[in-house]
Amino acid sequence: MAVKIVALTGAGISAESGIPTFRGKDGLWNRFRPEELATPEAFFRNPKLVWEWYDWRRQLIAKAEPNEGHKILAKMEKEFPEFYLITQNVDGLHQRAGSEKVIELHGNIWKVRCVECGRKNYDYRTPLPEIPPKCECGGLLRPGVVWFGESLPMDALSRAYELSRESHVFIVVGTSGVVYPAAELPYVAKESGAEVIEVNPEETPISRIADEVFREKASTGLKKVYEYVRERYGSER
Repeated sequence: MAVKIVALTGAGISAESGIPTFRGKDGLWNRFRPEELATPEAFFRNPKLVWEWYDWRRQLIAKAEPNEGHKILAKMEKEFPEFYLITQNVDGLHQRAGSEKVIELHGNIWKVRCVECGRKNYDYRTPLPEIPPKCECGGLLRPGVVWFGESLPMDALSRAYELSRESHVFIVVGTSGVVYPAAELPYVAKESGAEVIEVNPEETPISRIADEVFREKASTGLKKVYEYVRERYGSER
């Protein structure tokens, strides 16, 4: 039976590509208030302000490149047929690195959705020519991300729980381990018998249940994880 490997990634893996994290001493939430920029109420109160912030973030992400951590996970997907990636990130860098089996728990910053007609699309323009952007129907477009107070997409969340329960190896990379329900997934995997591996330069709540901990940034830590998994489980290419 093929070994099923599942990776859960957070903002820490994209930090090495120059994208600010949300928590920690230099996190975005130390400079910006979530309720002013990342809630449905904030959007309907001041869509221009919210979109100016997201347009700024989109411009940062557009200049960023996938780093070695992203590339190693894409490489693992090619080598292990039962490899899956769950991400809390909205930047799309995993896909740009070559990962295809990606479950986006918090949406994607390049997606837009009309609040009037519900139409969904991708919009890669940066900077946006009009803020706030409008749909063809004239309605306001909103970023296709999950805001505070909103539920995660049920299909993505159900699949994430299913994969966590079925995993033999569960790799946690660059996540604080405090944002639920994503933070519950390593525990689900552990309770189902998976080996839990953490890659993070700092200790997190996940550390105490991890079987292996690589106290490093994502790029160097994942190199060691890749070697460890290949040695222990072999390549199934």
